[in-house]
Amino acid sequence: MSVRARLDRLPCASLGHLPTPLQRLNRLEQFLGGPELWVKRDDCTGLGLGGNKVRKLEYLCGDALAQGASTLITYGAVQSNHARQTAAAAARLGLGCELMLSRLVPRRSQEYECSGNIFLDRILGARTHVFDHPEQAEAEAADLIRRIEAGGERCYEIPPGGSSVVGSLGYVRAGLELATQLSEAGVSPTRVVTAAATLGTMAGLATGLHAAGVEAEVIGVPVYRPGAERTAVLTGLIDGLADLLGAEPPRSWRFEDGYIGEGYGLPTPQMREAVELCARTEGLVLDPVYTGKAMAGLIGLIRSGHIGSGETVVFVHTGGTPGLFAYRDTFE
Repeated sequence: MSVRARLDRLPCASLGHLPTPLQRLNRLEQFLGGPELWVKRDDCTGLGLGGNKVRKLEYLCGDALAQGASTLITYGAVQSNHARQTAAAAARLGLGCELMLSRLVPRRSQEYECSGNIFLDRILGARTHVFDHPEQAEAEAADLIRRIEAGGERCYEIPPGGSSVVGSLGYVRAGLELATQLSEAGVSPTRVVTAAATLGTMAGLATGLHAAGVEAEVIGVPVYRPGAERTAVLTGLIDGLADLLGAEPPRSWRFEDGYIGEGYGLPTPQMREAVELCARTEGLVLDPVYTGKAMAGLIGLIRSGHIGSGETVVFVHTGGTPGLFAYRDTFE
């Protein structure tokens, strides 16, 4: 049975506006002097202002509904894109939503604490719980689950970023989708670049592309922890997908470190340049936490010559645009 056929047999809730576009970045290409650049617009998945987590939530929510869950519970930073998209998915499906948010980023401005994603969480009807430390969020979540389930309801707990094996299935399907688009466009990429944080996107993408016969190197630009600290997590997800789907695990992937800066969610000069450059050459809006740093990594690889001018690269835009409004002071 093919990977696509196995995916079709698994519970899945239809949430996204798919397929998302694949677009050429002609002006950015010209500015950088090559290589041929394309962007996979997963900021355009639609639900709750879109982003990559919508794909993961299709399988996570499908599994939740199959288990009879009535409430989704998940985790993230104050400006979590995943939390916002989970809130939107819950609203779409008529489920309760509890967001356990932690102050993982040392920013305390009113804009950061009240605008952007957390503002949307509340508009979408989720209950937000904000803690100083993730350990507090986890302890409170365990107590909250006990209270909800004591009342006869059932909770479905989603890990940060939706990056379980089940969530990563959404990006296996995205890899297959991208492979079809590349074939239709007559494009044969040498590299595919994406942000690397909780790693479900990277694991699923590498698995899906490999299953479709696209052997481009998948490069994850770490924005949360250095690659060396996250390799075991990534290989665990990849191996879990291989077991679930009966697929051969991909081997052509790696991390490109050096773009986190002082820490997760903290701005860097390279990120600011990447965000402004893409906006001013392509009208393409990136975010300061994920795609801005990932694009900075891609630009760095091109300028250093590690990606040659004759290559073809696909950048996967994972969304996160609402978070930009919490970082207005970075761009003043």
